[in-house]
Amino acid sequence: MMTRMWPPGGGTSRPLAPRVAAPRESADPARIGRRVVRRQAKGMDAGAVAAALEDARFDARQNSRHEDLGDDICGRAEVAEWERLAQLLADAAPGTVYDLDADDVVQAELAADAAAAAAREAELREAARIAARADELQALRELGTLEQTEPRHGDEAVRDELTRRAGSYVQPDVDAWLARALAAHRGHYAYPAARDAATDLLNPPVLAHAALLAALTGLAPGTDVGRLSFAARLATADTEAAGELAAFLTRALTPGSHA
Repeated sequence: MMTRMWPPGGGTSRPLAPRVAAPRESADPARIGRRVVRRQAKGMDAGAVAAALEDARFDARQNSRHEDLGDDICGRAEVAEWERLAQLLADAAPGTVYDLDADDVVQAELAADAAAAAAREAELREAARIAARADELQALRELGTLEQTEPRHGDEAVRDELTRRAGSYVQPDVDAWLARALAAHRGHYAYPAARDAATDLLNPPVLAHAALLAALTGLAPGTDVGRLSFAARLATADTEAAGELAAFLTRALTPGSHA
């Protein structure tokens, strides 16, 4: 039996899944400047903050005279933050000292940072899950058991990952597997919400193939889908026409409708 080579032109060994690395945040000079000010201002009263503001303004004026320091983003952010803190304490009760925990702006930033970090972590976990599932499906296709595998939630993204690994090569076996599962309501496609979501997650040829399979098996119940391989060729050759044919057959099979 001839061994299928994957990807096309390559050997039979599977490529290693890409290592998922945490993205590195770029330095934000303005953010750094604000943090420096907040650390220095901790425990200061209104008078001390006002004096620090004057020092920051003096430094900014001095820096503006030097061409290499003229665009000092960090320095400008420090002045703006001292100004904000000076106003904050001016509006507070006499004797109030600056407290990070009582600064609504700081607390809102911390909450936003925590939410962003959680989102990044979720993205990394999802990328790792997709990579692992792609490895699994790739192994199953090489074993010839992909068709017996139940699709899961998120396998549409796994299809895209397999396509990316193969250099954007269209993979008929994976597409046919998903189309057949969608047509037969197998795996997570047993749920209407998953089938609805598939219209935005799968490409048009796969959707047209699934619709055509559903219509044909409805026309001839019990038909072995293995005998309907022409449906995939029709969907690939003319996706729009295949979709129109599927819609026509579906209407013809629906009582009371007019094909």
